[in-house]
Amino acid sequence: MSQLTPARRTAALISLALGGFAIGSTEFVAMGLLPNIAQALLPQQYGLDPDAGIAHAGWLVSAYALGVVVGAPTIAAMSARFPRKGLILVLLVGFVLATVASALLPSFGLVLVARFVAGLPHGAYFGIASIVAGDMMGPGKRGKGIAMVLLGLSVANVVGVPAITWVGQLAGWRIAYGVVAALFALTFLAVAAFVPKSARDEHATIGRELRAFRVPQVWIVMGLGAVGFGGFFAVYSYISPLVQHVTGMPESFVPIVLVVVGIGMVVGGILGGHLADHSVKRTIYFGMFSLIGALLITVLTAQWLWGMLLGAFLLGATSSAIPPAVQSRLMDVAGDARTIAAALNHSAFNIGNSLGAALGGAVIAAGFGFVAPGWLGIVLALLGVLVTMVSYSVERRTTLRSPSPSTGPITAPVPIH
Repeated sequence: MSQLTPARRTAALISLALGGFAIGSTEFVAMGLLPNIAQALLPQQYGLDPDAGIAHAGWLVSAYALGVVVGAPTIAAMSARFPRKGLILVLLVGFVLATVASALLPSFGLVLVARFVAGLPHGAYFGIASIVAGDMMGPGKRGKGIAMVLLGLSVANVVGVPAITWVGQLAGWRIAYGVVAALFALTFLAVAAFVPKSARDEHATIGRELRAFRVPQVWIVMGLGAVGFGGFFAVYSYISPLVQHVTGMPESFVPIVLVVVGIGMVVGGILGGHLADHSVKRTIYFGMFSLIGALLITVLTAQWLWGMLLGAFLLGATSSAIPPAVQSRLMDVAGDARTIAAALNHSAFNIGNSLGAALGGAVIAAGFGFVAPGWLGIVLALLGVLVTMVSYSVERRTTLRSPSPSTGPITAPVPIH
């Protein structure tokens, strides 16, 4: 890694970010096409009650997210000793096959299964790619390396998701998933060509990786990601009907709103990577309170076009500023289990994805309207702040109780990064 030329390092980072771009496309494109998918796969329910049909189609978002939750720790633990480049290539093959299946299978139930399978490699890819990127960046720049991989996810929301949503609206949602499968195939070729080989960790074992689950802080930080980001996904999962039914814009305007969200994600992702290298703790607090503010602006002003666009930008920016810090936090508290810790970050966020999509769909189906998920999101984000406070409170108490070999019990907390 240290012998890479700057050009080769840049090409390798772009290749890994391209994987994030493809993953962002496959994860989020359904959100802009939910009405189309509901009309095609759930015609009877959609015909009787469009809102209920759209909420039912939202299960596809939850199924993908649950696949991430299951796959991230499982694949990361089982593959800890595998060469990282080879594993990334295997994961990309899995993405191609599952996304093609999503495009071709005939019924809602089968597509639901395909979306679950498509989510399985997600967390492991981001976890392993983040470790590789951090190693290539070198000491003191881990946050920037993680942010670079996640930047592909953000750029997907500027270019990939709006463009593929537009394609899906014109040519059909199945064609949209076909385009996503092609992106994964392109990523496979780029990673094979530019990402350097790395020696496998001979000391890694499934047992060592799974020991991360014995650390209470791992569970607490995962709770932060799950609950806090449920607030973002409660709104983002139903951005298409929000734009159409609350702001009053036509379906063709949805890709523009997705572009605005994506621009916010790019800005927030870059900012979050730099901030995380300075202070993980302050970045998490700043990001969570900013997310609450963005949600509040969205629910209060969504009926006006300017409010919808401002809320969309701020939601994108705040949601992307936090992940590099949360991932760094997980890797710090998990000790030697770096691989599974890096992957668990995405399990946590996709628990939030599934939770937000499910609860948001529930309040819509209950008749509270398309703004109601925003109020729900504020509650979830506030719970995320509370979980963050618990995490650092536990850390301070643990530090105070930990004996020092030379000076006895510590009487003042160690500064927290």
